[in-house]
Amino acid sequence: MQTDEFVKLWAKLSKDYKIHLEQRLAPSLTEAQLDVLEVIDQHGKMKPSDLMPFLETSPPAITTLLDRMEKGGLITRVRTEEDRRAVWVELTEKGKEEMRRGMKVRDEYVSSVLSRISAHNQQLFIYLLGKITSA
Repeated sequence: MQTDEFVKLWAKLSKDYKIHLEQRLAPSLTEAQLDVLEVIDQHGKMKPSDLMPFLETSPPAITTLLDRMEKGGLITRVRTEEDRRAVWVELTEKGKEEMRRGMKVRDEYVSSVLSRISAHNQQLFIYLLGKITSA
């Protein structure tokens, strides 16, 4: 079985991806913040608890993450007049700009990695990843 080789290669690819994003997104954005911005952009304003299914973290970590994002001007927290306890998270213009920049950084990296193989093999690779992630 090729488990060991797969684990080594996957770990290297993941590490390289994280390092690249960390360097290129800093200092105004992190990979986790980019994930939050994309989820909110896709779904519209959300309650912090609504983010749980989309992020691999705990509620206290989401609160800390949102605190930092609000301090950085990426999001705002809005209370409704109907229920002052309910808090909604919305993107700011700066958050939208940073999200677009982050997506561009990520897309450029992924494109550079995939460009090492032919278009046919890129399609095959994506197909195979889909097969193993849906299992």
